[in-house]
Amino acid sequence: MRHNKSINHLGRQSGHRKALLANLASSLILKKRITTTVAKAKALKSYVEPLITKSKDDSTHSRRVVFSYLKDKAAVAELFRTVAPKVADRPGGYTRVLHTGFRTGDGAEMALIELVDFNEAALASAPKKAKKTTRRSSKKAEAQVETPAETPVQTSEE
Repeated sequence: MRHNKSINHLGRQSGHRKALLANLASSLILKKRITTTVAKAKALKSYVEPLITKSKDDSTHSRRVVFSYLKDKAAVAELFRTVAPKVADRPGGYTRVLHTGFRTGDGAEMALIELVDFNEAALASAPKKAKKTTRRSSKKAEAQVETPAETPVQTSEE
């Protein structure tokens, strides 16, 4: 039974598991989308999302903390330069796990994990949010109503 077991050990010793998750997180940050097993994708999601949240505050301390997890300078630089500004207004949920089927060799369930704000296909098809309107009238709206458009004058030709 797995009562009160908070993390998936992925069948590895702790040092191997930390190295595995650090490498997966670095690959995800650099490539924006990777394919792995469902168990590793779920473990990676809980590993990388706090790092992305930490990257929103671009300070030396945040960079050092993130580097202690990732152990890859290029991934840390990419995270703070491109990923963090793009997810700055998002309150969480930076990754998406999509199940893709089963691996042919051993039948393991596979998944695609990606950064949500970097999927151009989904962003292009997403409906644009309409600007919120209020019931109160604004001065701009009143100014536009007061100036009526000119109506063309019809002339009859006989």
